[in-house]
Amino acid sequence: MKAEIIAIGSELLTPDRLDTNSLYITDRLNRLGIAVERKTVVADEHNQLRDAFRESLTRADLVIATGGLGPTNDDLTREALSELLGRKLSLNNDVLRTIESRFRRLGRTMSERNARQAMVPEGADVLENSRGTAPGLWLEPDGHVVVLLPGPPHELQAIFSKHVEPRLARLAGDTRLYARELRTVGVPESELDERIAPIYTRYGDVQTTILAGLGEIQIHLRTWSKDGPAAERMLDELVELIKLALGESIFTTNGQSLEEIVARELTLNRATIAAAESCTGGLFSERLTRIPGSSSYFLGGAVCYSNELKTAWADVPAALIEAKGAVSPEVALALAAGIRLRTGATLGIGITGVAGPGGGSPEKPVGLVYIALADAAGFKEHVMRFPGDRERIRWHASQMALDTVRRYFLYAGQGKPRSAGVKS
Repeated sequence: MKAEIIAIGSELLTPDRLDTNSLYITDRLNRLGIAVERKTVVADEHNQLRDAFRESLTRADLVIATGGLGPTNDDLTREALSELLGRKLSLNNDVLRTIESRFRRLGRTMSERNARQAMVPEGADVLENSRGTAPGLWLEPDGHVVVLLPGPPHELQAIFSKHVEPRLARLAGDTRLYARELRTVGVPESELDERIAPIYTRYGDVQTTILAGLGEIQIHLRTWSKDGPAAERMLDELVELIKLALGESIFTTNGQSLEEIVARELTLNRATIAAAESCTGGLFSERLTRIPGSSSYFLGGAVCYSNELKTAWADVPAALIEAKGAVSPEVALALAAGIRLRTGATLGIGITGVAGPGGGSPEKPVGLVYIALADAAGFKEHVMRFPGDRERIRWHASQMALDTVRRYFLYAGQGKPRSAGVKS
């Protein structure tokens, strides 16, 4: 079964709004074994909408449209499709009563314009919307399936999971999509592909996509098959070969974020962590604490932007900052050691650098970042030069700091860092 998605809304053709509904729908369709072959974004204009439906119906078995079912004059999805199919629009009294009842429950007065949302094309099945006023619609013109869904994601997802997915499951064939998602850090995209291209090109039935993300490279492996066990074995075999080629730069084989992996390692090892951040402004701490249950391993952190607070909050000697500068390996190490001792954490992380766009110098250019990790045995530090603007540099730095913690748990014992520096 081949599908197309039409995202409707003039706002989706501006920088003000991003179409996320198609991502959700694609994921759910793929799980059913339905391939999405095209996505189209169309403005709220009657003729463009009609033409978009016409073109999609010449190619796809299934067309799912999102948006344009609201009460305002620019919500034209029902009208455009009805005109194309030659089906009359009529007021559905059951839908109207449902809308009126919803307004009464909310203690609000219903506008006459909301009655437009009760207009239903001839022959359409109404899909109840328990979270809003615009119902979804299911039509089957000339052997095709057309589904109209409201634009608000929480409404769309509720209708799709309750009403659309069960119907499509009965229509879809026995072919299913099987996939793996590997993520790596620390290897450039070109080098990564050079290492693994001789491997994945031998698997003609697997579609391999390499995506460069912010601070990581993703490897997506997908195959469609009627034989699930055989597909799983093939993907497992390919994953193992890629792991041999890329080694410890792979931090997940099932699409987890780096912070999720670090959280798991901290939890499994019953370790705690604290951070003293300068250029990242708390981003490292925010990423760790976005994971549920983070209170079991994250003790706290300090955003030490000023030199005075580096001393006051992380016990970095003022003389050290004066002698080496705030952006230096020595200060990063002192931040890590200081915050660890202050909080009693198993590990301390220190981050300092020049995020830009100003503040750089020939000796310490924009993008220069020092990251240090300290435990009871000593210190370990990295120096990196990250490209990009301020936000990219900050994200790269937080990513490298997380990866430093991940790699800590990879080595012998708990990978305890060693340094000739001061011991705690």
